[in-house]
Amino acid sequence: MRKVITYGTYDLLHYGHIRLLERAKALGDYLIVGVTADSFDKVRGKINVSQSLTQRIENVRKTGLADEIIVEEYEGQKIDDIKRLGVDVFTVGSDWRGYFDYLSEFCEVVYLDRTQGVSSTELRSDRASLRLGFIGCAKEMVKQSAEVGYVNGMTVSGVFDPYGGTSPELEVYRRMDGYDQLLESSDAVFVLSHSRDHFKHVKTALEAGKHVICESPVALSEAECDELFALADERGLVFAEALKTAYATAYHRMLLLVQSGRIGRVVSVQSTCTSLADLQNGGDALTEKWSSADAWLPTALLPILQILGHEARSCAMTRADFGSAPGYDAFGKVDFVYGSAAATAMFGKGVKAEGSLVVAGTEGYVFVPAPWWKTDYFEIRREDQTQNRRFFYQLDGEGIRNELASFARAIQTDHGYAFIERETTRAIAGLVGRFVSCGAEVLTIDPVS
Repeated sequence: MRKVITYGTYDLLHYGHIRLLERAKALGDYLIVGVTADSFDKVRGKINVSQSLTQRIENVRKTGLADEIIVEEYEGQKIDDIKRLGVDVFTVGSDWRGYFDYLSEFCEVVYLDRTQGVSSTELRSDRASLRLGFIGCAKEMVKQSAEVGYVNGMTVSGVFDPYGGTSPELEVYRRMDGYDQLLESSDAVFVLSHSRDHFKHVKTALEAGKHVICESPVALSEAECDELFALADERGLVFAEALKTAYATAYHRMLLLVQSGRIGRVVSVQSTCTSLADLQNGGDALTEKWSSADAWLPTALLPILQILGHEARSCAMTRADFGSAPGYDAFGKVDFVYGSAAATAMFGKGVKAEGSLVVAGTEGYVFVPAPWWKTDYFEIRREDQTQNRRFFYQLDGEGIRNELASFARAIQTDHGYAFIERETTRAIAGLVGRFVSCGAEVLTIDPVS
């Protein structure tokens, strides 16, 4: 019996897929179809897959062409499958011509011409076109808007800086004269303004019937969050918090392992986020910058709230303004005590420390090296070092790309996985609001020359 194997994502299965499978089956007596797992697609940079693995496998099964269906989960698996299953022919579309020639050492390799004029990418793009507008500080909009091009069906409708800033990188987009003009030209809005303006910018967009993704914190109190969530639900709109770390595959997998008990009961979470860029530009300019709480506190809080929850017994806050820039918290620390655990979030734009994340448990601990908020790697460490484990995951676009794809998917399918729970969003807003309203002990530290 001559066995043939082929692989694909098979998202939104169409005639081109079916025709390719028919021709693959004609190459032998027994056809094995490998369907790529969601996690493997992410590693390969495919973030626009619309259907789940289960749906995609079922679509292939319904064609009646596959004698056997397997799941492709890791790089290099094709060689394993060919050897393990006794495959005689490997085949794939001609757009991969030459790429899989190395497999000829193990079996015959055949490239098949694809059906012209149809592709999953085109189908996904045709399903819905999402015009995303950006409002906020010009320098903050540059990085996020550049990632839009990686999300199928999403385009930048325009940008508006209410503070009058500009950036050469944004000249490729339509510059709006006002927020109303941006809203009229957009289906959804990415809010990247100062945290003190988030509530009014989000509310205005929701009242205009636009979906919203907003940089964290989305507001500065739990009450404001509740009002925005209620408005979004009433209008049937998607309202998401943009905190790129939550969408990074490595961070998300780490969270799942901790929650599943891989390090036992968690007793401590310590997260640190710091930078010196603003301070090195001169103290007089600090009052014009985003403070430490605006830039870092939401990220530093994220793992604490997602691992230990939102019901701490006590919370103590400390801040420092370095004297030369009153109102600009160049350093901050928030300490939590839970029923059976403790946590510390340390952050600052005027200090430098090891930007790592450590989650301590009764059976081991998780170590995420600096900069932990955009890591592609973490470790689970134990008393017996032979039991230590390392985990690597590709990170494209610092998590922003996945963030935008998740937002688009939620809009286009009317449902989506919540990487940041609403209770976490509320807690972040409340804590940041308390901190910036001087609810913290102020330390007077001599100015740095």
